[in-house]
Amino acid sequence: MSRIDIMKTYKLYIGGKFPRTESGRYFPVHNKKGQLLANMCLASRKDFRNAVVVARKAQSGWQNATALNKGQILYRIAEMLEGRKDQFIKELETQGYSAKKATEEVEASIDRLVYYAGWSDKFQQIFSAVNPVSSAHFNFSAPEPTGVISIVAPESQGLLGLVSVIAPVLVGGNTSVILASNSMPLSAISFAEVLHSSDVPPGVINILTGERKELVSHMASHMDVNAIVYSGNSEDEIKNISELSSENIKRVVLYKKNDWLGDHNESPYFIEKTLEIKTTWHPTKV
Repeated sequence: MSRIDIMKTYKLYIGGKFPRTESGRYFPVHNKKGQLLANMCLASRKDFRNAVVVARKAQSGWQNATALNKGQILYRIAEMLEGRKDQFIKELETQGYSAKKATEEVEASIDRLVYYAGWSDKFQQIFSAVNPVSSAHFNFSAPEPTGVISIVAPESQGLLGLVSVIAPVLVGGNTSVILASNSMPLSAISFAEVLHSSDVPPGVINILTGERKELVSHMASHMDVNAIVYSGNSEDEIKNISELSSENIKRVVLYKKNDWLGDHNESPYFIEKTLEIKTTWHPTKV
């Protein structure tokens, strides 16, 4: 008898582990020929809430990690992704990419991680300031992480879009819960395997797969989430996110991009979008 290949099982990534959705639901992913590629977990509201809990627990530790350490970890992610480049290229090809386009996206994802790793110990100087005040004080402004960020990843470019929105949030000292692309989710869970072996502390990055229409409202309304990053062009979703986020004055970051290739899609100002500026007054005389 010929042996049966063991097919890859795609699960969620929560708290450094790979659980199945608590709901037991799944949705099929097909290639352009209509052939079944995988059954993906259809994450529920409870999965999202569980992910927020572990992200909150991990936040203070990640925030207090040194800039050098954060940069090393981002570089390690890039290093591990480089080592599995052929796997990711093949995976993108099975989802409909040409070999050239798949290679271009994987290499751009690796380079983007290296780019943000380099900014880890530098963006503070750009966004910090010594402020002139008309009193006997020193006045300093310095960036701090916003906290727990929910992220709706780009629907297209399942790997590069994901990396492009995760990397600046990560290097800024935030933790996150990400809803991956619904149409191209395979690379997101494979990328979670890269994260798992790249010294990223458990809970710092959590990745869900599922339906936007089911989860976006919860990502915007959860009271222990400090900001939401939304990638998309749906005006109805943007309006809903803006209204729900106002309930706890949650910061809203919108990316209406359809193409994440190119140097214009990387900048320290992408890091700044999920930073808060803390100002400290210190007397110069006693």
